[in-house]
Amino acid sequence: QVQLVESGGGLVQPGGSLRLSCAASGSIFSINAMGWYRQAPGKQRELVAGITSGNSANYADSVKGRFTISRDNAKNTVFLQMNSLKSEDTAVYYCNAVGIGANMYRFDAWGQGTLVTVSS
Repeated sequence: QVQLVESGGGLVQPGGSLRLSCAASGSIFSINAMGWYRQAPGKQRELVAGITSGNSANYADSVKGRFTISRDNAKNTVFLQMNSLKSEDTAVYYCNAVGIGANMYRFDAWGQGTLVTVSS
């Protein structure tokens, strides 16, 4: 069993910054990729940013140049630094991790979500 716990969401004014964190724990052998997704009211969940164990990152076009994803492999933790936030960034942000469990089976785990609200 793999658990992901997110933190760092909240209310911020347009143009402000927030940093999300997500820590993975449990029966983990290795984590291949970690990422952040978001789901706004009435919309489908979308990929915001992803990062591999080798620190290769990709971003949604809507956040390029404003968001930065990073990870600490030793702590099984992924971060999302969000700058120049816009109202359209308002959503529930979910952490995702894909890897191999201690039982040597693949896992695809999700966090519970953290709400980011960008509003004046």
